[in-house]
Amino acid sequence: MRLAVVSTLYMSGPYIEEFHRRISQAAAKLTDDYQIIFVDDGSPDDSRQKAAALCKADPKVVLIELSRNFGHHKAMMTGLEYADGDLVLLIDSDLEEEPELLLTFHELLEKNQMDVVYGVQRARKGGMFERVTGNIFYSFINSVSPHPVPRNLVTARLMRRAYVQALVAHRDQALFLAGVWAATGFRQMAAPVTKLSHSPTTYNLVKRVRNLVEAVTSFSTTPLSLIFYLGCLISLTAAVYGGYLVARRVLFGELMEGWASLIISIWFLGGLTLFCLGVIGIYLSKVFVETKRRPYTVIREIYGATAGALKEIQRRP
Repeated sequence: MRLAVVSTLYMSGPYIEEFHRRISQAAAKLTDDYQIIFVDDGSPDDSRQKAAALCKADPKVVLIELSRNFGHHKAMMTGLEYADGDLVLLIDSDLEEEPELLLTFHELLEKNQMDVVYGVQRARKGGMFERVTGNIFYSFINSVSPHPVPRNLVTARLMRRAYVQALVAHRDQALFLAGVWAATGFRQMAAPVTKLSHSPTTYNLVKRVRNLVEAVTSFSTTPLSLIFYLGCLISLTAAVYGGYLVARRVLFGELMEGWASLIISIWFLGGLTLFCLGVIGIYLSKVFVETKRRPYTVIREIYGATAGALKEIQRRP
């Protein structure tokens, strides 16, 4: 059995050496044929230098250096493209997910004959704001998406080769990775894990709203359908109310007055029109981005004893 471990680096300098030691010990309990792939996502700290030093000290370590920061999800997909193990572990290097989860996941994978074992938090970490907004996010995305996303996912997951090949075949430029994980299918099962917290979250309200919009518009056309039904409802309401006003004028000679209600109606319909146009614009922008077919990431250099083999993979059409 060949095992590949994929992990991204961003501000990972304080953790990378301990992560390497612990994941190496866990992997060695399963097989001698393993590889650790680090993907440096343009980290501004000394993560790349420390990973490069590990490449020299340990022939099982490979470092893929990206030309700039492309984002966590795209960096992970890049690492998975180069992982050629029969089993592939995807895990963050910041030690918030314990490297020893590899052994737990492997036991569950073999015992239950699964294709994927992924981690979900036993209790969502963070304060009240993070927990509430997280629940809102998962509730909303699962109400509109055809592929329900498990709540409180973590990065850590152990996957068989067939699943990984199907996963990296997705080339979404607007990448909502949790949705892609679910949409890929296969036999998957959740394993409860305890996610540690070494630093405060950087996801503020603005980022959370942006992520929700990206997730919904990447994996669901429901908002477009809702716009159509909303237009039908407003048109029907206007027709019924217009008939009511005509009936009052004809039957009772009464004419409704009220400039305030007229102005409010104009502002309401104007705002609603701009909102609907904005939703349509988001979908059009995604079509524009997808048609460019740009690569997920740009690789600057690959380091390690097996760098040559990975570069051959890079040159494949």
